[in-house]
Amino acid sequence: MAEAAPKLHFYTAHDIDTLPQLRKLDADRRLAMKAVSSVLPFRVNQYVVEQLIDWDKVPDDPVFQLTFPQPGMLREDDFNTMLGLVSDGDQGAIKAAAERIQRSLNPHPSGQMDLNVPFDTDGNRLPGMQHKYRETVVFFPLAGQTCHSYCQYCFRWAQFVGLQDLKFAAREADQLVEYLKRHKEVTSVLFTGGDPMVMGAPVLHRYIEPLLTPELSHIQSIRIGTKSVAYWPYRFTSDADADDVLRLYEKVEKSGRTLAVMAHYGHPRELGTDAAREALKRIRESGAEVRCQAPLIRHINDDWETWRKLWDLEIRLGAHPYYMFVERDTGARNYFEVPLERAFDTFTRAYRNITGLGRTVRGPVMSCMPGKVLVDDVAERGGEKVFVLKMIQGRNPEWVNRTFLAKFDPKATWFDQLEPAGELWFFSEELQLMIETGNCRPWPGGD
Repeated sequence: MAEAAPKLHFYTAHDIDTLPQLRKLDADRRLAMKAVSSVLPFRVNQYVVEQLIDWDKVPDDPVFQLTFPQPGMLREDDFNTMLGLVSDGDQGAIKAAAERIQRSLNPHPSGQMDLNVPFDTDGNRLPGMQHKYRETVVFFPLAGQTCHSYCQYCFRWAQFVGLQDLKFAAREADQLVEYLKRHKEVTSVLFTGGDPMVMGAPVLHRYIEPLLTPELSHIQSIRIGTKSVAYWPYRFTSDADADDVLRLYEKVEKSGRTLAVMAHYGHPRELGTDAAREALKRIRESGAEVRCQAPLIRHINDDWETWRKLWDLEIRLGAHPYYMFVERDTGARNYFEVPLERAFDTFTRAYRNITGLGRTVRGPVMSCMPGKVLVDDVAERGGEKVFVLKMIQGRNPEWVNRTFLAKFDPKATWFDQLEPAGELWFFSEELQLMIETGNCRPWPGGD
């Protein structure tokens, strides 16, 4: 029998002055952390604090940078505003200023709110769902819109700050089932958050089991995006309902579908504990597959050797390296972003130094307005240096696998900062028409 899991405990901004490990930081640094956490969500559990952070290397420790608020995460003027307000302690003024800054940080990038949300048969938006790509529907279960700890780079940060109009969430699975019945082109459902694995086994059953009926036989795979594998591996080993969760995974597999755990590992240390490795082992024994993804993030994993070690560990433990993402243009992006040229070099060096089993990984990839855009090369064309880009997923399936060129820009960190090496992107006119008409699902069966 597995050893009982420790009782889950969280630390938030209220604990910054009392958490013993933070006492080694001076008072000004702790005040700066409180100023940033009044704008960007901060929560961390004791597993991360006690087992993943090397406190002798704080504040430079990568997992500390990953999970604790840092002064550079806000623009200088916004940081100074919040620092003064937090020092004064006027909660009303703090809340008002924080909301203003939050809304200025591009909380829903790449058309998530305006273009990705589908409609029901009466023309009403389905706010807990996204349907950007033909084969995949993304679902946000209400009970899963939090995490065991928050990554400070997370592009879903707006889910956690308490502004309801910025939040995606669906209370019941019924709307998902009805939508899937009408959309036979969908073959995969991705449960996301937050983190769906914060939900108890009975709630997971209520969302997942309805997708296993013969009526939805076109659903070939169910994916669960989760950071729990890294931040609370006891979820799969010794939590009270861990066995029930894994039996649900087995049930999905026995239905003839694939259950894929989309594991968010951003640093090799997250796979370094016995609990993390045992969690991965048990997930694989359930019949589920594990695919690993993370963004390239400055201060944390912005060197090729870290990625090589991470991918080597994943391969050794039976998981599949899947994506190296580019940090999205939202939240604390200025603190974490890496120029695309450097991102490509980092990926290439790591990719060259792993076994062929790891070359399932793709990157660096930008999940931007038109789709998932891969930086495929930095090359010379017609005497000019260019980025060679490839559309590996698109709002229009006909765009997929198309290669196109962008003018080289050594400072560019995101797709919107690039210019086409020609007059227009090949998809520009069609994408603009989608935006103007609201017809953002141009495949047969799309709303």
